Amino acid sequence: MKGVVFNLLEEAVTAAHDEAYWDAILREANLVGSYTSLGNYPDSELVRLVEVYGRGRGLQPAEVLRWFGPHMIRAFARRLPGLFAAHNNLRSFLLSLNTLIHPEVRKLYPDAHVPEFEFEEPAHDQLVIRYCSPRRLCALAEGLMVGAAAHYHTPIDLTHPECMHQGHAKCRLEVRIHEGARR
Repeated sequence: MKGVVFNLLEEAVTAAHDEAYWDAILREANLVGSYTSLGNYPDSELVRLVEVYGRGRGLQPAEVLRWFGPHMIRAFARRLPGLFAAHNNLRSFLLSLNTLIHPEVRKLYPDAHVPEFEFEEPAHDQLVIRYCSPRRLCALAEGLMVGAAAHYHTPIDLTHPECMHQGHAKCRLEVRIHEGARR
């Protein structure tokens, strides 16, 4: 896992609490916590940090990842505004994940392992997104989609009827986009 993800998790936790809270999480997780944005770190360290934070807040790891996703989107929008400016709506942004967004991520972080998405467009206001990654961070993908919807001021309904954590080969995320109902 790229260090930038750990940096953004630290940023989210300290924004919600403070530095001391983050330090306490690191101690409880038995981790040093010196993450450089371009460094590579074991996925297990992110899992451990999410578990410890969740336990302290009474949240399941998936809930923590859903909470974290919107923070990541806000941070990426500040740091990489061109990725977002290239799209004038949420649908366009989501459909570009494999073709524009992830290639740009790979330019910045050449050894990043990004998930793969498959898309179906059953209606003008619907997307079916299949998520596949050995990391199985589908809850983070949900949070990122919610964050992207907020960025584009577009309400969505998001369901997750099939999940890798429940034995499916891929996660199925169904997104209904309410493009005309801006927030």
